[in-house]
Amino acid sequence: MRRRTGSRASVWPALGCAAALLLAGGCTDGSSEARGGTSVPHAIPGDLQATYQDVVHDVLPSVVQITTEDGLGSGIVYDGSGHIVTNAHVVGDGRDFEVLLATSQSAQPARLVASYPPQDLAVIKLTNPPDGLRAADFADSSRVEVGQIVLAMGNPLGLASSVTQGIVSAVGRSVSEGEGQATLGNMVQTSAAINPGNSGGALVDLSGTVIGIPTLAARDPGLGGGQAPGIGFAIPSSTVTFLADQMIDRGRVVDSGRAALGVSVRTVLGDGFEPAGAALVEVTEDGPAARAGLRPGDVLVKLGSEPITDVVSLSEALAAHQPDDTLEVRYLRDGERRSAEVTLGEA
Repeated sequence: MRRRTGSRASVWPALGCAAALLLAGGCTDGSSEARGGTSVPHAIPGDLQATYQDVVHDVLPSVVQITTEDGLGSGIVYDGSGHIVTNAHVVGDGRDFEVLLATSQSAQPARLVASYPPQDLAVIKLTNPPDGLRAADFADSSRVEVGQIVLAMGNPLGLASSVTQGIVSAVGRSVSEGEGQATLGNMVQTSAAINPGNSGGALVDLSGTVIGIPTLAARDPGLGGGQAPGIGFAIPSSTVTFLADQMIDRGRVVDSGRAALGVSVRTVLGDGFEPAGAALVEVTEDGPAARAGLRPGDVLVKLGSEPITDVVSLSEALAAHQPDDTLEVRYLRDGERRSAEVTLGEA
C-alpha cells in the first residue's frame, strides 16, 4: 500500500539522461575543503546534517532510473504494486521501458499504464514487481511554503543516486513549455538547477515526503535561450496523486481539474508586428465562451486580471484558474472593445 499524507508556473522540459530530484543552490556557506588531508564541512549544524541524511536514507530507495528508446529519465515508486510516476515527456511515445531500482543491480521491465501530456505526467508499471518495493510518501502540496528547505534526489546526467538541496522559491506559478505545448498550472518554483535528465524525479521536504516532480527549467533570452540559473519548476504532489490515481484506476484521466473556455485560438499581431491578443477560431457550441456571447473572430485581450497577448498567455491565464471560476473577459469585436462574464468549464 502506498503511503502518503495528502490526496488530492518561456520554460523547457529537462530532457535527456536520468534524473529525479533536483534542487540546487545550497543552504551551506560553501563546500568542504581539504586542509592537511582532512575534509571539513562548514557551518552545517549537526542536527540539520543528520536530518538530511535521514531523509536521503528514507527516500532514495523510492527513486528509479527509467530507460526509454530516447535516453534516460527518472521516476518515483508510487505504490507496492509496482506503479511508478514520471513525466509524460520522459516516456514520450514509448510503451515498454527498463527500470533500475535504487536497490537493484539489474533493470526491471515495465509497461506504460497511461500518459497525460497536458499536465506532463505519466504512470508506468513494473511487469514483475519485486517484494519490498519502497513507495514514496506524497505530501499535501497546498501546505508547501516559500523558503522551505528541499532535497532533490535522482540521476542527473546519468549520475545515479545524486542528492542536492535548495529552497522553495515560489508557489502557484503557471508556466508553458512553449507554443503548442503543455501549459502547467500551480507549479512549485525552486532554486534547483534543472539539468537535462532531471525530469520525473522527486522534490522532497525535510520530513521525507515528496512535494513535487521536477519538470521544467526557465530559459533566459539574454543568454541565447540558455538555462536561467536557479529557476526551476516542479509539478505539485497533490496534482500528481490526483491524476495518477485516475490513470491507475481508469487507465486514463477522466477529471483533469483544468479550466477551459471551449475555444480554439490563434495569435494576432498588432502595430509593430507585436502579439496583440488571441483570436477565436472556433467556439464550442454551448461551451463557456459561447454562453458568454463570444464568437469566432473575437480577439481576447484580457482574462480576469491577466492581459492576453497570444496563445501562450491565454493558456497560462487559464492554468491559474479552476473549472467553474467566473471571470470577466475583455475582447475586441470589429475594433470595438467589449467585455463579458464567463464561467470556465473543464478541459
